[in-house]
Amino acid sequence: MQRYFIKGEIPENRIVTITGDDAKHIAKVMRQKVGDCLVAVMEGEAYFSKILSADFDVEVELGETLQVQVEMPKRVTIACGLPKGDKLDLITQKATELGMYALMPFSAERSIVKWDNSKSEKKVERLQKVAKEAAEQSHRTHVPQIHSIHSFKQLLSKAESYDAVIVAYEEEARQGDRKRFAEILKSLYDKDSVLIVFGPEGGISEAEVAALKSIRAIFASLGPRILRTETAPLYALAAISYEFE
Repeated sequence: MQRYFIKGEIPENRIVTITGDDAKHIAKVMRQKVGDCLVAVMEGEAYFSKILSADFDVEVELGETLQVQVEMPKRVTIACGLPKGDKLDLITQKATELGMYALMPFSAERSIVKWDNSKSEKKVERLQKVAKEAAEQSHRTHVPQIHSIHSFKQLLSKAESYDAVIVAYEEEARQGDRKRFAEILKSLYDKDSVLIVFGPEGGISEAEVAALKSIRAIFASLGPRILRTETAPLYALAAISYEFE
């Protein structure tokens, strides 16, 4: 059953209005009409809902709650050094399906791509739409927040608010005594929020490594092979899902 995210608080009469592209999708694409049902998601809960009207906007009445736990037990934020091309779109879509809580793009020293203010705002808006559509498709109750682009200094400042900070560092994969990612995950059972940092195509610079070590970030190998910048976050999320779900 198709689901739609609705912003705002649940009113006392439990009747809410779906507007914009979602309303158009319900009426014109799905061709749903009065009396048909859909799933409405509000305030982190999913509800069976019945359509009361389907004109320009769609009015629905919230019914019973769907008692299914679909969210990752750990709130995992992915911090990505800006990659080339449309890789961030791919990361956003697939990471949302895999349970990502939020995405934090940052301008790394070795990022080839640079975003100006106008481009950044439009890109974040697009990525937020990608995340919303992926959350609907994967039947989630939370749409990952796409943060505005951060400088590396801002990333370090934000990192202090997380229970754990993990850095995927390719140099760890080249060392014979590398610390296995599985072992690191075992240490996170008492943690709630986790920030995982991934570099761009060129990796994390020595200066960035030193700065991350200064805030006691944990450096991890994601196995003996070197993963692409768009593959590494998906590997990490899949491993976290396996460990905790």
